[in-house]
Amino acid sequence: MEPMRLQQVAVCWATAIPLTGAALSPSSLPEWSLRTRPALGPIAIVDDDKWVLRSLERLVKSAGFKVATFVSAEDFLQASQDSATVCVILDIGLPGMSGLDLQRHLVAENSQIPIIFVSAHDEVEMRTQALAAGAIAFLSKPVKEKALLDAVDSAVK
Repeated sequence: MEPMRLQQVAVCWATAIPLTGAALSPSSLPEWSLRTRPALGPIAIVDDDKWVLRSLERLVKSAGFKVATFVSAEDFLQASQDSATVCVILDIGLPGMSGLDLQRHLVAENSQIPIIFVSAHDEVEMRTQALAAGAIAFLSKPVKEKALLDAVDSAVK
């Protein structure tokens, strides 16, 4: 009987999709995946949907960033007292304090943390309110990977 040979397969860390052949060449990888990240504080992700939270966490980590996750605005505020958070990816529709309420709170405290909103309900009024209060992006769920990573890149520059 011939010994079994194991085949090594690379897997995309963010999506768990097997990568083979040309998919492994640097020219076929997204630009953000090739950059070296400076030592920065974490990107905070605040979303009450744990599936979305984990998905966004994997995506942002795959781009080389540190990540801190929170299921509510209150959890974020409690943990961020001594934090070096460089950006917040924030759901609008959170239980308790909403994403817009958290943004108002941070603005009232003169926080300079850039905010990227994500929402399953892309209502013009909410979008306008969030952007007028200083959000750098307002993205609809399901979030397009490139759009989110481009927004995070511009937030940390």
